[in-house]
Amino acid sequence: MTLKVATTQPAGTTDARENGRIVRDLMRRAAAADVRLIHFPEGFLSGYAKEQIADWADVDWDAARDELRSIADLARELGMWVVLGSAHPLIPPHRPHNSLYVISDQGRVVTRYDKRFCSHTEITSFYSPGFEPVVFDVDGYRFGLAICIEVNFPQLFAEYDRLGVDCLLLSAWPIDEIFFRKAQAHAAINNYWLSLSVPAQSVELMPSAIFGPDGSELTAVTAPEQPATAVLDRAAPEFHIALDLARPWRAAADQGDIYRSRRVEDPRSSDRTLI
Repeated sequence: MTLKVATTQPAGTTDARENGRIVRDLMRRAAAADVRLIHFPEGFLSGYAKEQIADWADVDWDAARDELRSIADLARELGMWVVLGSAHPLIPPHRPHNSLYVISDQGRVVTRYDKRFCSHTEITSFYSPGFEPVVFDVDGYRFGLAICIEVNFPQLFAEYDRLGVDCLLLSAWPIDEIFFRKAQAHAAINNYWLSLSVPAQSVELMPSAIFGPDGSELTAVTAPEQPATAVLDRAAPEFHIALDLARPWRAAADQGDIYRSRRVEDPRSSDRTLI
């Protein structure tokens, strides 16, 4: 069984209505390519705090909700899953979450990931943190979610490995080129696919891309109006080593039994001053 996914690199605005229109246009383009799941950047629907939004009072939350409903309706019409970045408002005076909405092919928001590791500015001025990993399944493939600065916390990516994800969806608004290599490294280290979605505003730093479970770059966005697609296929021969050998062996190594069973009692081992 295979599953076709798409990542995007659209130019976001501070207008939720316009952002919603862009999302739906990309969804239709992806549907023409038989995409099952489409992935969008951090904060895209509402506009991204710090870079675009200086005050949450400037966001038209009613418009954002209307657009989210319209996106969900189109997801049902197209039979497509959507993972969409947006601020998620809470009851005042609580600050919003920095979130990824997971919209099913039935047109429902079935879960939401709230960014756990927020930057200093985010946590002091803009967002309330989340605390839980989120996984969901589509056609037998399991997905996990992460946002931007969380790329610097490898324990989150290892946690998703333990939760059995096949593909990690990383939405971001990066500020340095090395972010791309960090994301690629997480795919290679954890032996799962990784989709990176960043806005067109980051095009001078990197493209949105999808990496294979061996860390290879499978595809990248070349134009903001066109999604980039890749097929998840556990039986692909090029990923045999990564999926069938490396990933299970690394899980066993992490458990430690293969090493503890080979511990030796030897004075030349215990005495670290010997030569």
